[in-house]
Amino acid sequence: MQVPESSQASLVAPGPIRLVGGDSDCSGHVEIHDGKQWRSVCDSHFGPKAADVVCRDLLCGKALLLPRATPLDEEVSPICDRDLQYVMNASVLISCLKESSINHPCAHANGTHITCTKYTGFRLANGSTVCAGRVEVQVMGTWGTLCASRWDLSDAHVLCRHLGCGFAETVPKGGHFGRGTGPVWSDSFHCDGSEAHLDQCPVAVLGASLCSHENDAAVICSGLARPMSLRLVGGGSRCDGRLEIFWHGTWGRVLDDHWDLEEARVVCRQLHCGEVEAAYIPPRAQRGMGPVWLHGVQCAGHEASLSLCSTSLPKATGIMEDVGAVCRGSRRVRLVDGAGRCAGRVEIYYQGQWGTVCDDAWDTADADVVCRQLSCGWAVEAAGSARFGEGSGQIWLDGVNCSGTEAALWDCHVQAWGQHDCGHKEDAGVVCSEFMALRLENKDGCSGRLQVFYNGTWGIVCSNSMTPHTVPLVCKQLGCGDSGILEMSSRYDKLSGIAWLDHIECGKSNSSFWQCPSAPWDPQSCDDLRDETNITCSGRQPGRPLVAACPNSTSCTDREKIRAVGGKDRCSGRVEIWHHGSWGTVCDDSWDMHDAEVVCRQLGCGPAVSALAEAAFGEGTGLIWLEQVECKGTELSLQDCWARPGDSGVCRHKEDVGVHCLASPRMTAFPPQADFPSGHPTGRGRVSVPVVICIILGALLCLLLALLAGQVQSAKAQRRDSRRNEESFPEVVYEEIRCSYAWEKQTMFVHSDIAILPIGDPEDGYDDAKEVSEPENDPVSGQGHCEVPRTQEEGEEPRDAVRGVSLHSQRSTGGLGADGDTLSLFPRSMGYDDVEEVSLAHPHGDMSTVTLESQQKDP
Repeated sequence: MQVPESSQASLVAPGPIRLVGGDSDCSGHVEIHDGKQWRSVCDSHFGPKAADVVCRDLLCGKALLLPRATPLDEEVSPICDRDLQYVMNASVLISCLKESSINHPCAHANGTHITCTKYTGFRLANGSTVCAGRVEVQVMGTWGTLCASRWDLSDAHVLCRHLGCGFAETVPKGGHFGRGTGPVWSDSFHCDGSEAHLDQCPVAVLGASLCSHENDAAVICSGLARPMSLRLVGGGSRCDGRLEIFWHGTWGRVLDDHWDLEEARVVCRQLHCGEVEAAYIPPRAQRGMGPVWLHGVQCAGHEASLSLCSTSLPKATGIMEDVGAVCRGSRRVRLVDGAGRCAGRVEIYYQGQWGTVCDDAWDTADADVVCRQLSCGWAVEAAGSARFGEGSGQIWLDGVNCSGTEAALWDCHVQAWGQHDCGHKEDAGVVCSEFMALRLENKDGCSGRLQVFYNGTWGIVCSNSMTPHTVPLVCKQLGCGDSGILEMSSRYDKLSGIAWLDHIECGKSNSSFWQCPSAPWDPQSCDDLRDETNITCSGRQPGRPLVAACPNSTSCTDREKIRAVGGKDRCSGRVEIWHHGSWGTVCDDSWDMHDAEVVCRQLGCGPAVSALAEAAFGEGTGLIWLEQVECKGTELSLQDCWARPGDSGVCRHKEDVGVHCLASPRMTAFPPQADFPSGHPTGRGRVSVPVVICIILGALLCLLLALLAGQVQSAKAQRRDSRRNEESFPEVVYEEIRCSYAWEKQTMFVHSDIAILPIGDPEDGYDDAKEVSEPENDPVSGQGHCEVPRTQEEGEEPRDAVRGVSLHSQRSTGGLGADGDTLSLFPRSMGYDDVEEVSLAHPHGDMSTVTLESQQKDP
């Protein structure tokens, strides 16, 4: 059954006024219908009163501040605002707008754009002053409280500023000012502390857990501005910037000619901003324009407020300048370029500048601190190697070593600020558990099952109680048009996998899917296949390739960020990687088996058979993301290898690399690929595995012939010795030589159920493998060897113990272990009963090498 969802325009209640071109039905350009057609309204006719009437008439709350296309003369009120001076009535406004739009037509370029908000009021209740109490929010005319579990100091700072109450001194625990009444709003504000009011902060409602009045949010603000109150303006936070002082009911400037750390220390203390970090003179462009209230301040540094320092009244002088301070409380952390506030490159605000963090020693414990600091849960991934792009400017921290319990990243053990040996290609990143992403899982990105990424995992969205506004909002957020069709299955079956959300109720005022109310996050929100949400949107993302792709670089797993294209299956083909929102290729400069090993491992396709070059699987399209890849072979993904960005212009798609991996996929995870190209793809200067095997077999055959000739000579010597029993000169007697050939055993292992050990450290008990043979005695890499015959010393007892010497071959398709040795294949019940006799020193030696044995005994 298909349920068509109306377009955005049709969701607006029929009427002569509407908002178009915005993020939701409650934002956009104002248009009025004059009886024949829709016309834009000039902003010169439109003011705050008119905007409030429009928002209220559209059931969208109240209007935020108006961004104006043309300057407004403060002495002259907008035409329609004058008509609304006494009667705030929609019919009065519509009459005025119709007349003005006919007499003064205008285009969208100079038309009125307004944004409505459902938050129609904020206040603090049940406190001893108007600047302390329980946080209460009015939503569409209804007062309710906020949940303390989603309320922090940054949000509180913004509310205090919004109410004219200074800054937040403390955020008491939930319920500190008693139980409220009315609903407990599930809205979670995510302010960074620099916003002018809460309406400007990002808001999330989706998946919020239930809350009671026992946990109502609260705040204690510093209070209403009073004489000698201070503030810092023009910085990146409330704790850095140019100093202003409140006097005679207005804010004014502070000038000085000997401003230093002692005065700045007092300012930081008075503002509850921690220790002082810098005192400075703002540049000319940042100088204040208001009255000068104070100059010539001299402090000892221990004063509680600036008013206790020696000060001078304002005098005429042309030398003194504005002053500023940077306090420790100005430090901030953020995540950027990650398609959400809870994923991205780690950046720190320090001494007025944003800078990055080097990925040396960067791990999950460090990432946990960042996630907790941002109220983003815990770390799902600690990313390195500029996974979210290279930053710019300073690299503030290097060698970060957190225990995971610190309150802020700079509380961890780190090198001194600004000291590092890194470049921006090593910028650290984080993906936190609260990071969310949305996708329709079909290859075009605009149809299929609706899925949401949360807590590091994709899960489906259930359709129970889904409102009509939800589908258009999803399509619009994904760039797939303004409408869509909700497809519902009539087949009963049990749903498999994670189902994160249910009961999603998006409204006309929601501009983002994350703002929609829903049931709390639950990995088993529904279990009936008929409840699964399938959507087909009316549009298609422009320029989107018709391939299975991740929605963004932050929510993809390493497995999803790489693919083999153009081969016979997903384990062979041209190598393509996902980066910055698109698939691209890899240049074949320095491409070898080491690199192919990593690719095959990342694809889950076993060891590499060959590393191919020169577009052996055809030329790709799009960008070339990497060139001169240099993998060691032990990396978990190609993104962990050293490489140059593929933007030099040197490489072309005729140099695209490819791989052929040993394992065939048990299940195809991608759409069927093109047929294998005609001919046999060969790499530039590569030696294939069959050729290597032939060389090894030839070497072994020559060795066996030489050993047989030695046995013949030994037999002749024994016959001579039998004729001369009186002589005591000992001769070396050669007996049966037992040789175990690596290739034969490896072949048997390939066709058996014995698993190949994963790349990594050797098995426990092999740590002494390197002590068996001396470097000067090792044969050529890749060959076996026999133990060198030893003549028996006179008087020495016969030796029955066999001393086998094992050789660890250099890197092969098996990849290198932690110490540079090839990991062994562990034999289990293979019929080699004499394996235990090969080496008493190493009863479970490396079976991937050739070991020849010899024995000596008395004649």
